[in-house]
Amino acid sequence: MALFYRGVIISALLVLSVTAVTAEADDSDDGVTVETIEEEDYQSPQVDSKNVYLAEHFDDVAAFKKKWVKSEAKKQGVDENIAKYDGKWEIQSPSRRILKNDLGLVLTTEAKHAAISALLDKPFEFKDKPLIVQYEVTMQEGQNCGGAYIKLLSRGVNTKADLKQFHDQTPYTIMFGPDKCGNDNKLHFIFRHKNPKNGTIEEKHSKKPTQRLDDIYKDKEPHLYTLIVRPDNTFTILVDNKEANAGSLLEDFTPPVNPPEEIDDPDDRKPDDWDEREKIVDPTATKPADWDEDAPAQIPDPNAVKPDSWLDDEPETIPDPTARKPDDWDEDMDGEWEAPLVDNPRCAAAAGCGPWRPPSIPNPAYKGPWRAPLIANPNYRGRWSPRRVPNPHYFRDDHPFRMTPIHAVGFELWSMSPSLLFDNIIVTDDEQVAAEWAKQTYAIKRAKITSDSESLAERALQYAGAHPWVYGVVIVGAFLLVGLVAYCCCVPSTDTDSITKKTDAVVEDDPHSEGDGQEVDASGEGEAEEVEEEEKGEGKEESKKSKAELEGNGEEEKTSPVDTEGAGDGQRKRKPRKE
Repeated sequence: MALFYRGVIISALLVLSVTAVTAEADDSDDGVTVETIEEEDYQSPQVDSKNVYLAEHFDDVAAFKKKWVKSEAKKQGVDENIAKYDGKWEIQSPSRRILKNDLGLVLTTEAKHAAISALLDKPFEFKDKPLIVQYEVTMQEGQNCGGAYIKLLSRGVNTKADLKQFHDQTPYTIMFGPDKCGNDNKLHFIFRHKNPKNGTIEEKHSKKPTQRLDDIYKDKEPHLYTLIVRPDNTFTILVDNKEANAGSLLEDFTPPVNPPEEIDDPDDRKPDDWDEREKIVDPTATKPADWDEDAPAQIPDPNAVKPDSWLDDEPETIPDPTARKPDDWDEDMDGEWEAPLVDNPRCAAAAGCGPWRPPSIPNPAYKGPWRAPLIANPNYRGRWSPRRVPNPHYFRDDHPFRMTPIHAVGFELWSMSPSLLFDNIIVTDDEQVAAEWAKQTYAIKRAKITSDSESLAERALQYAGAHPWVYGVVIVGAFLLVGLVAYCCCVPSTDTDSITKKTDAVVEDDPHSEGDGQEVDASGEGEAEEVEEEEKGEGKEESKKSKAELEGNGEEEKTSPVDTEGAGDGQRKRKPRKE
């Protein structure tokens, strides 16, 4: 078995070594290089600031402290004990460090209100350029309940003093990002629309995403969220650069941007004599004279005939003839004993036993209770609905993209899971700028994560797909392994230890046996008893002698060679008895 395991290991190492050496030679000959993402490769992203309104990578702690402001406000409409925004924000490395020197904004507390915000480098005006908002979220400990969305704060939040009062009622233009509680997973895109007729503000919620997003709350990996809102009133939402939602500001939001032109008259009431019944019971109908409501639904079949083999005088069950009254049956306490009933064996061969009755069939005269038929209602006026009147609040906004200008961004959150990490926020009007920003940040992280997570087997399969000759090496190695296994299984074993244990008649004395030094002649069974008797006597003498010597001089007995006839060529050592 040891040879087998050694053979397997050697064969496996041989195959791997040949593959690795050949692969290295192949790569060097072809000039192929495997790109690896090292921690030192990361640098804070840089983009042209011309089309950028905010670009925050959180890698510069000093710059973060100057720009970002923690809220000192209190949440409205909640208990005073929990109203304060006392959640803690810190700049930290990710708990699972992917890139060296890459930091992020971390909400370190749970079950606390937390808010932090920063002014844009310049306000964003909704005119003729799209709005692109992009940022990363890593739910480092997963998410049970809470949001990770970003708010784009409206004009009026213009100073750091305003940011210190950032709370849940602070006006925002857009809210975007993931939110989860229980099994309710959302990817918010909400914009606040201003009624051009009366100036009121109403939130508009986008339709649900087209794909399931359960994994983003569980895998504890960074995810990239991108919102693109265009001047033609279309929008696109990307998650990890893949489309998760898209549509129109005019058609895919609830409630819709534009109200209906007509509405139900709130003052209209249904008349008391309005009859909505389509059919009524015929008042002129009468029950026919021959209608028998008492006729049974089933009657005996008049055509049925009793079978000839029917046994009228035989009961269906009889007392069990093999039953016996129990010995402990007490008739005073248990009553008169009766044998249990069993099926009558005579009925098994007959059509039936006992009084014969014809089977029942449906009664052709049965009609059931009489009911008057339904007829069309001559007074039917249809379903009533209030009359339609012009909507006094109607307006038509064909350009909902023209939202309230944005002056700041912020996170106003409550989460049951700590360590939410936000990173690489960018607000721009150029999709290419956002794509380049992601290429310098998120793309590098994903490449590093993929590289780290690929197992040796996955890499081997990828290499084998690009280099078919690897399959030949594996096949040859497999044949070698099979041949080695067959050799190890078929060649007879020559283990000397096992031979000695099974055939050598000379064994160590058993200190607990009656006769020390018993031996078995390996050359045959016929002489075994004779040798045993001789050795039994010798064993007793040796034992007595050893005991006497030990008692006389107190010295430890040394083992001595003893010649044994018929025990093989070797000598055996006798083990001293311990008293």
